[in-house]
Amino acid sequence: MMKPEFSHFFGFCVYFLFLQVMASSEKLRVTTPTRHLLARVGGQAELSCQVIPPHSVMHMEVRWFRSGHSQPVYLYRGGHKMSEEAAPEYANRTEFVKEAIGEGKVSLRIYNINILDDGPYQCSFNDSGFIDVAIMNLNVTAVGLETEIHVQAPDADGVMVECNTGGWFPRPQMEWRDSKGATLPHSLKSYSQDEARFFHMKMTLLLTNMSHGSIICCISNPVTGEEKQTSIILANELFNQDYLWVGIFPFSVLSLILFGVLPFINSFFRSQGCASGCLSKCLPVVTSWPVQIVHFLVCSGVLFAVYLPHRYRGKWNQ
Repeated sequence: MMKPEFSHFFGFCVYFLFLQVMASSEKLRVTTPTRHLLARVGGQAELSCQVIPPHSVMHMEVRWFRSGHSQPVYLYRGGHKMSEEAAPEYANRTEFVKEAIGEGKVSLRIYNINILDDGPYQCSFNDSGFIDVAIMNLNVTAVGLETEIHVQAPDADGVMVECNTGGWFPRPQMEWRDSKGATLPHSLKSYSQDEARFFHMKMTLLLTNMSHGSIICCISNPVTGEEKQTSIILANELFNQDYLWVGIFPFSVLSLILFGVLPFINSFFRSQGCASGCLSKCLPVVTSWPVQIVHFLVCSGVLFAVYLPHRYRGKWNQ
């Protein structure tokens, strides 16, 4: 009668030992719940790692580091933070979050994020007989604060409009739009980076008429999709240079008439013998043919310089 009881007990022991062997043979690995993280300049980021299956990592070495850097971002060893081995640029900016360390879950919180923090990070767990690494990427973003539009003085080609903005990361997308939202082809686009790696953008647009209505400068962050817009409405007078033609034409005509009659005035004074000493010296010079020819060429050049661009641009705008 005792044989069945011994048989059941022996089977239970074998089953228990089998479970222990299976549990011990299950391989640990390191993973991260989020491989891509997003953080703003001046904000904070939390880089999380965990061991699967859940396993206490209290006595393991936990390290966050970056490729190409000799010093770790953070090092936890023997239950303590190893501050002297961490990179100085992260000093007083990190916090080790270990509330769930008994379950194999830990995080590194980085404060006061800057552009230099952008890029990939690696989290490693190291223990006797076990080492594994998880990789995550931190995307740092910044949105510019101010956007300015400058209008240059109009010339024969039209009106040049320039949009300037700064304080962006990564390099933003930039375009001109009209009041209906249609994209306008820019004339020139350039960018630069300052010492803090913020992007500064400049974009120009040449306008020949006001058929577009208001002009909008649009800048967007390619990572977050955030967009900023600044618009301007240009006065029609900027595209109408009739006032130049109206002002210069009478002056040029009067000047030509004056220099044309000066020889007759000179002859009249000389015939009457009433020209003063200064006048008698100046009139022959002013009325000489070389001076007359130069004056005629200058006035003609001014008239053509103002009239021709005005005429052709009127044709282009029709």
